[in-house]
Amino acid sequence: MLKSKFFKGLMAAAIMSVAGSASAELNGSVSYIIPFGPGGESDISARLQQPFFKEKFGQDLIVSYQPGGGGAVGWASLNGLNGDGQTIMGVNLPHIIIKPAQKEVGFTTEGLNTFHMFHYTPDAIVVATDSPYQSLQDLIDDARDNPGKVTLSGSGKASANHLAQIKFDKMAEIRTTYVPFKGTGAAVTALLGNQVKAEWGYTTVGAQQGEAVRLLAVAMQERHPLFPEVPTFKELGFDMVGGAYRGIALPDSASDETTQMWSDMISEINADPAFRQKMLDGGFAMLDIDKAKMADFMQKLTDEYLGDAREAGLID
Repeated sequence: MLKSKFFKGLMAAAIMSVAGSASAELNGSVSYIIPFGPGGESDISARLQQPFFKEKFGQDLIVSYQPGGGGAVGWASLNGLNGDGQTIMGVNLPHIIIKPAQKEVGFTTEGLNTFHMFHYTPDAIVVATDSPYQSLQDLIDDARDNPGKVTLSGSGKASANHLAQIKFDKMAEIRTTYVPFKGTGAAVTALLGNQVKAEWGYTTVGAQQGEAVRLLAVAMQERHPLFPEVPTFKELGFDMVGGAYRGIALPDSASDETTQMWSDMISEINADPAFRQKMLDGGFAMLDIDKAKMADFMQKLTDEYLGDAREAGLID
């Protein structure tokens, strides 16, 4: 009798296990929606993930684009999509925190089922190769002597670049002028065309532009391996670590099993040495925030971003 009950219990557990795993399996190619246009860092990182996803999980990762509203159009539509695990969407910080705090945009930060943050593009102050600024101190000295006259391009308003400018000006006790452009590419064009004196860009700008630019400092804990000669802001006395963070979300109807499955899959790709090297070669910095770590990570950055944005008058 006991053996019979034990056997039945094992069978029930096995059936539940199979049912649970079946609910968290991929059934064909996956739609990976980037809520921006092609060619940006979000697109580049998704393209780098594609072959590793195919190799490890046997399915195609099909990248498409849904631009509009600085990502808001895509994120507002996410929870209306099927939560079966066959559709995922890229998410970006600080965008998904700042945008809903500014106005009604069709989504909330907490309403997005963000399950993994896999990298960030560290903030960096970038100058043209022929710039008179040979060091970060040169730029600071000029800004102190000429308040408001040191102009820096950047990608968008209330973006990672803009918040970095606000934070750094406060730390360095200077006043610079931030000039927003539509995207990193346009901000770089403004820099190389001498429309501005410097750029609040990313380490990826250095990787892409090569000898046309110089980085004065990077917002990382340690120097980027691609730019071993460039100091961190922390080395220079400014406690700045951050940039544009990128991750992935599922519709909120996705089950816990499906969300965990996806978190594990992205973690596996992120741990692959070949993938990590490709990301570093592109100027990215790796990050490994999975489903279990997400709530604490998001709370920390929400507090930081909203505090900076309020102080700068970007939100009420």
